Amino acid sequence: MTLYKNKYRIESARKPGWDYAGNGAYFITICTQNRQHFFGNIQNGIMDLSIAGEIAQKLWWEIPDRFPHVQLNAFIVMPNHIHGI
Repeated sequence: MTLYKNKYRIESARKPGWDYAGNGAYFITICTQNRQHFFGNIQNGIMDLSIAGEIAQKLWWEIPDRFPHVQLNAFIVMPNHIHGI
């Protein structure tokens, strides 16, 4: 592993030489700093979105309005991260 600002970090999972600007299905993960529950909390087994979680969800579904060539698929907001395809 390489050092970044004197901290260990994982190596990139990106495929070397791949042009990520091209067409394809991409699995996207966005994590909060220090795994803070920034997007909400789970209450009785149900995700209760915070204001930030509601904004993240709203903006995800608006991506095709700004980028008409993008097609969205599965998406989920969790307390400390977001997944989307």
